[in-house]
Amino acid sequence: MPESSGRPTRSRPGPDRRSVLKAGVLAGAAVGSGALTGHIASAAAAAGATGTAAAGDTGGGSGGAVFRHGVASGDPMADRVILWTRVTPSEQATPGSGIGGVVVVDWEVSTDPDFTTVIRAGSFTTDAGRDHTVQLDCTGLDPDRWYHYRFRALGQTSRTGRTRTAPADGAMPASGRWRVGVVSCSNWEAGFFSGYRHLEARGDLDAIIELGDYIYEYGRGEYTAAAGAVRPHDPPHEIVTVADYRIRLAQYHTDPDLQSLHAHVPWICTWDDHELANNSWEHGAENHQPHEGPFADRKAASAQAYFEWMPVRPEALRDGGHLYRRLRWGALAELSMLDLRSYRSEDPGRFNGRATDQTGTMTGAEQFDWLARGLASSTARWNVIGNSVMVTPVLIPPLDVRTTGALTELLGIPREGITYNSDQWDGYAGERRRLFEVIRATGNRNHVFLTGDIHTSWANEVPLDPADYPGAGTGAVEFVTPSITSNNINDMVGLPEDNPLSLAAQGALIGVNRHVRWADLDRHGFAVVEFTRDYAHADFWALVAREDPASGVYPLASWRSPHGSDRLEPAGPLP
Repeated sequence: MPESSGRPTRSRPGPDRRSVLKAGVLAGAAVGSGALTGHIASAAAAAGATGTAAAGDTGGGSGGAVFRHGVASGDPMADRVILWTRVTPSEQATPGSGIGGVVVVDWEVSTDPDFTTVIRAGSFTTDAGRDHTVQLDCTGLDPDRWYHYRFRALGQTSRTGRTRTAPADGAMPASGRWRVGVVSCSNWEAGFFSGYRHLEARGDLDAIIELGDYIYEYGRGEYTAAAGAVRPHDPPHEIVTVADYRIRLAQYHTDPDLQSLHAHVPWICTWDDHELANNSWEHGAENHQPHEGPFADRKAASAQAYFEWMPVRPEALRDGGHLYRRLRWGALAELSMLDLRSYRSEDPGRFNGRATDQTGTMTGAEQFDWLARGLASSTARWNVIGNSVMVTPVLIPPLDVRTTGALTELLGIPREGITYNSDQWDGYAGERRRLFEVIRATGNRNHVFLTGDIHTSWANEVPLDPADYPGAGTGAVEFVTPSITSNNINDMVGLPEDNPLSLAAQGALIGVNRHVRWADLDRHGFAVVEFTRDYAHADFWALVAREDPASGVYPLASWRSPHGSDRLEPAGPLP
């Protein structure tokens, strides 16, 4: 990752600044002017869970004290997949402690869960320099099949993980589909990760696509559920150093539902801002202050911990590599996972109208060229873009003042209203237009954006020219997944789901923005997206209560895009 030479230029407006989410969601190329008008948490036994789990705490699986942070896999390709775990060699060798010696960890991969046929095996040496994490690229696998894996160290065996490979390049999957869970925005203090449990229970997913905000950087009590922290963050302060980021990532890895979903299916991850600091850009962040040290040091610390603790296959950032990458699911889909924080220029500000500035960049020049070349050369049936912030332009209609307050907090804009949210693609509209030109030039009508960040659910047709929709046509569709736990509209106004204010806001947004086919502003949950030769389909699922570790889920909506249409139509749920 390129390091910054400068300090952040923003200062914290006040002591309550970090209690306000700056996630960004709504905007448009032509927004109306003028001012916008218009569950008590249940106590949970696991509320005190931390990254320093007691000996024997296995998060719902076998593994004992040595493998207390679980196992994971990620970035599946046709002949390989990343395998991950973390060993705890002693009770003192906790994450971020820098304590503990060298540990040799053995690993095995089998075609069956009993390991009667071990087809790959080896050893990996880890130490405190990498926080005793293990991350290896298991190669030589057969395409389009499931495998089981496990680790051994210090006399203990990890729980068994389940993973799979992609179909061979040019081949359609044997199942005829690619079905993935899509998640983002999991704030530990705002609730339990029940959505992960329900995704695992389905048993029909090929992968999880995680679109950022896997962790949150805030200190205890600084960004919580409406009734306060459901469970406290570790460390208690805002995370800044590599030790801090390691401890926080480790804490999230003790959540039993997160552990189980990691062990059940491979993940494909990217980061957004909260893996580092709120509203981050190449050389600074809104949530970074001078007393916290050079931003370049913090950026490097967060990246180091992220690549230690996540099952990803990037080029090494310290050697000038990058997180953005491309994965293929045979001939059916090509997935471009973007990094929209590391190279972006500082947003143009919320008041000066520079949303159309041709010089601002969200992606950085090299990543944009990489994306453009990939879209132009792809022969896949579907081109899928893993996109951490919303690409669809959205106008803000007049709303009730109470809903306006929540929206402006969610958007990161003042209550008086403003024309666009500059932390999203709307703040980089010149580059977005160039991206739409690239998509138009491919001649393909098969592009799907999968998006997180804004804590709400959306099904959008992406207009090539927002000022001339539908006349200028559409270039893609966008499915925006809700948050796993992070606050959305009803949380911020202190009202129940489906309250009249939220419903009015949803209706007004869709009424003004005809390319927004559906939106829900109140619910937490996840999306399940399926690609076949004939369609891209999204099921949106909602949690009953994020504060309840045993929460149920229910279907919210389903939308489908027939191949070659770049349009959406309502649909029934997937079988």
